[in-house]
Amino acid sequence: MFERYDPRNWDISTQSVIDTALGLSIPVLIALALHWLGFRLLARLTRRSTTNVDNCVVDAVRRPARWAMIAIAISISASADALVGRGWDLAAGFLVPALLGWVAYAVIDGIVAGLEVDAAASADPVALRARRTRVSILGRTTKVAIIIVTVSLILFSIPAVKQIGVTLMASAGLAALAVGAAAQPALKSLIAGIQMAMTQPLRLGDMVKVDGEVGRIEEIRMSFVTVRTWDERLIIVPTIRFLDESFENWSRISEKLTGPVFLHLDPATEVGPIRAEFERFVAGHELWDQRTVALLMTEAYPESMELRLSVSAATIGDLWTLRCAVREHMLDWLRREMPGALIRHRLEVESANARVTGG
Repeated sequence: MFERYDPRNWDISTQSVIDTALGLSIPVLIALALHWLGFRLLARLTRRSTTNVDNCVVDAVRRPARWAMIAIAISISASADALVGRGWDLAAGFLVPALLGWVAYAVIDGIVAGLEVDAAASADPVALRARRTRVSILGRTTKVAIIIVTVSLILFSIPAVKQIGVTLMASAGLAALAVGAAAQPALKSLIAGIQMAMTQPLRLGDMVKVDGEVGRIEEIRMSFVTVRTWDERLIIVPTIRFLDESFENWSRISEKLTGPVFLHLDPATEVGPIRAEFERFVAGHELWDQRTVALLMTEAYPESMELRLSVSAATIGDLWTLRCAVREHMLDWLRREMPGALIRHRLEVESANARVTGG
């Protein structure tokens, strides 16, 4: 069956090699020229469009398309030259699926890159994160599917592997159970990733709190999500956990938040002047977004009282900075203007020594 593919059975002479080289070079040169001309025309057309998707797709497909054109030229030459035909018959089963998979992968890569560039022009940060998340997850899912299909087609070009596939198909029930059991974690992660893209409980760039740690979503993959904390640590969390367990998302709808600053003061302290100074300071601060400013006594104990100073800001980072500024300013103001409001627990060393010595 494979005798015609055995090089020992090929009738090869110097003249046949020269003819084959000429027969290959001319179609390949024509294919490269057509590729260059076609992409020059595509580049002109894409420059006139208002979206970046077509530009990115053309740039991404340029290289795999060049090799695809060469493969087409070789296949045309194979129909006219027996020597090329024999070699092409051997390689086509591997090269054709690989080139098709490469082109498809490049198309998806270009679409994802173009959509991300277009999304970056959005003025709404929440919409930007939502679009980037959806594009990233669906793009990765499609790429994985392309790789799996491509590798499968290449493997089925091998006779031994193809025979194994036929045998497995004959016992499809047992094979399905075995494959299903082995692929359950991968399929679960794949479904979780697609569900994450559709429902979007979190997005790229969201500020979340998980396992007691607060950080921004840096990357969302099929099997895991990376969270970057303020001190630059990277937390790896399985994707399925964000669907099965609860977590805090501080910026899903908007980054506008209200945060507290707590002061524990002497219970005899007059609250009115503290409230007035707090409101005066916040009103003049550049990070306050004019939504929330309030001072409430939330607890009263025999030896202390708790004041909650609430402020708001346009972003989470601004809120953190504003809270730190309020805390520092209010304590400094209390030390200067109302020192009696600060609780002191001091050990009077001299008096204690005097009592011990009986002096």
